Amino acid sequence: MHIASRHTYGVPRLHAELCRLDRRVNRKRVKRIMRERDIAGITRRKRRSLTRPAKKAVPAADLVGRDFTAAAPGRKPVGDITYISTAEDGLYLAARLDLATREIVGYSMNDHHRASLVVDALTMATGRSDLQPCCIVHSDHGAEYTADELRRE
Repeated sequence: MHIASRHTYGVPRLHAELCRLDRRVNRKRVKRIMRERDIAGITRRKRRSLTRPAKKAVPAADLVGRDFTAAAPGRKPVGDITYISTAEDGLYLAARLDLATREIVGYSMNDHHRASLVVDALTMATGRSDLQPCCIVHSDHGAEYTADELRRE
């Protein structure tokens, strides 16, 4: 079956195909046999992480401490960047979520993921919601979040 699939089927597809043919075999056995014989399927897309820490930047302390609740709106906006695949190229979306209301209070889309993308999302969040003066803005340690441009905002 692996050869018939032009060497593209991996464990999940081979197991499903065997089940479809009423062959009772455990998925772990298929995985073990493929590993023993150096058979591997082809992965369609490579997963890329957008979090790239800056080499010289000092990351901020984790003030949230895994407590993703907020007593009032505007106290803990959290955010992240995600890549959206499109027909032409792709877009990066930076979003800000208020932990109290669970609403997206700010977002920005562009074809790059530099610090200006994050600044635009935070600026929109400031204009659309009542961010408290000493609010905690939480994100990962990516270079765009530790940039000087964001710290000035």
